[in-house]
Amino acid sequence: MLTTILSGDYPRSRILTGLLVLILLYLATAPFLFSGARSLNVAATICVFVVLVASFDLLLGYCGVVSFAHAMFYGIGAYGVAIAMFKLGPTWGAMAIGSVAALCLSVLLSFLIALVSLRVKAIFYTMMTLAVASAFGALVMRLGSFTGGDDGRTFKLPALLTPAFSPFENDVFGTTINGKVLTYYLILVSSVLLFLLMLRVVNSRFGRVLEAIRENEFRAEAIGYRTLFYRVAINCLSAALATCAGILMALWLRYVGPQTTVGFNVMLNILLMAVIGGLGTVYGSVVGVALYVVAENYLQSLMGGVSGSLESVPLLAKLFHPDRWLLWFGAVFVLSVYFFPSGIVGKLRSTHKDAL
Repeated sequence: MLTTILSGDYPRSRILTGLLVLILLYLATAPFLFSGARSLNVAATICVFVVLVASFDLLLGYCGVVSFAHAMFYGIGAYGVAIAMFKLGPTWGAMAIGSVAALCLSVLLSFLIALVSLRVKAIFYTMMTLAVASAFGALVMRLGSFTGGDDGRTFKLPALLTPAFSPFENDVFGTTINGKVLTYYLILVSSVLLFLLMLRVVNSRFGRVLEAIRENEFRAEAIGYRTLFYRVAINCLSAALATCAGILMALWLRYVGPQTTVGFNVMLNILLMAVIGGLGTVYGSVVGVALYVVAENYLQSLMGGVSGSLESVPLLAKLFHPDRWLLWFGAVFVLSVYFFPSGIVGKLRSTHKDAL
């Protein structure tokens, strides 16, 4: 049963297995064990970005293709739902129309970009995705009547997913179950299913061909595989999955804006999470996203406590000031890349293999 669920791709490390189990338990019990909107928002962000980063890993880690348009597809999903719900009203039909339209647009764009640029060297594809993503970001700002421009767009959800909806009169394990909690579990279940789908893809014959293309494109072509077909196919699949992540994030935030979706900082965060976790593993997305999101949300608070305890040493107090959290986070990232060039998951798997 477990072999079928995980597609035969086990973590292959006791430490990694423990980390994955802890992260899954945290996500499954977050509404009950951790009070406050912030902790639930952190858990929901992890769920969404696991899908987003894993879908990016399909391109970079398994196919060896660098895309700067991944945040664009994420934004298309978020804006698709937001615009449909804003224009048509908070109904399930509007949500479905927005989701389907966003998926179709993302797949079409990724198909055209890949078909035009992947016929030549991969660097041309990288530059093409950068240009298209920049143009899309400018378009979002220009079409203010649809997208809300720089201010973004807020919208309402169906009554079932609103905080005012409460299916139970009494609390469950001390927690009030409302539409916000139901939305969280909708996101969690969807993220798990999409993650398992990606595991299935990379462990199929299709995934093995992608790895062969990554290692030696000319050899894969020589033995009969149409490398262009496989690259175009994985581009379309990756774009569709990134769009699904955008849809889920829009449902959670009930807001979409250029800085939270199509901004270059989003693309940079995706790349950092993928590298920290480990490229070409899928599991790396879970570890990388969890570490990054938790650090982004709690490192600043932790540094505030450390800085307060070091007031007697002004130099150290300033060094650990909360405003300098990005400096420390950058240092941790550099050290992680230096000591774990294959990512955390890659290092754990190689250590386990050497132990055997």
